[in-house]
Amino acid sequence: MSEKESDELRELLNRLTQITYVKPEDLPNIDLYMDQVTTFMDRHLEFSKRYPEDKLLTKTMINNYTKNDLLPSPNKKKYSKEHMYLLILIYYLKNILSITDIQSILKPLNDRFFEGNGEVSLDKIYSEFVSMQKSQADAVAKDVTRKYRVAEDTFSDVSDKEQQEFLRKLSMICLLCFDVFMKRQLIEQIIDKDFARYNAKAQKGKEEKSEKEKAKAEKKKNEKAEKPE
Repeated sequence: MSEKESDELRELLNRLTQITYVKPEDLPNIDLYMDQVTTFMDRHLEFSKRYPEDKLLTKTMINNYTKNDLLPSPNKKKYSKEHMYLLILIYYLKNILSITDIQSILKPLNDRFFEGNGEVSLDKIYSEFVSMQKSQADAVAKDVTRKYRVAEDTFSDVSDKEQQEFLRKLSMICLLCFDVFMKRQLIEQIIDKDFARYNAKAQKGKEEKSEKEKAKAEKKKNEKAEKPE
C-alpha cells in the first residue's frame, strides 16, 4: 500500500472515530420543551452532519413522529428523558429504514417499556444499545480496512492512473453499499417475521384490555340501574 493510500485509509478510519454517542448521562434530568429538544439534538449530534446547514431534527419532524406512532405524545408540551432516547433511536434508524419499518420496531417498544411499563427501563435499554455499539467500533474499522485493501487491488490492468484511481474509489463505494444492502435485507426479514408478531400480540392485548374495561363499565352501569332508589 502506497503512502497516499495509507493516508486515505487513515482519513476514513479517523472519520469513524469521530462518531460519538449520546450517553444517558448527557441527557438532562428535567423535561424539555420542543425548542430545547431540537437545540440539544443539534448540539450533541452535530458530528453526523454532512453539511453545516443540515437540520438534524425539526419541530415538524417531531410532530410527524408522534402522528405516526413512533413517539408518544409529550406531557403538557414537555418531553421526558424517555422521549429523548426514542428520538435518538429514530434519528439513527431513519438513515437506514423506512418510517413504516421504524414504526413496526418502536410501537411494541413503546407499548411494553415506555414510562416503566416493562421489566426493564428505557434508560437501561438505551444504555445497552450504546454499550453494544461501542463494542462494534473496532470490528467496523477492521472491516473497512479489509474492504479498502480489496478495492485497491481491483483494476490493476488499467494503465491510466486517474481512471484506475476513479474505478478503485467506485469499487470501495460499491463494497460498502453492498454490505449495507445485505444487512438491510436481514433487518427487513427480522421485522417482517418477528415484529409483525410482536405488534399483533400487542394489538390483541389492547383489544382484550378494552373489552374488559367495557365489560366492567357495563356491569357497573347495570348494578347502578338495579339499585333501588
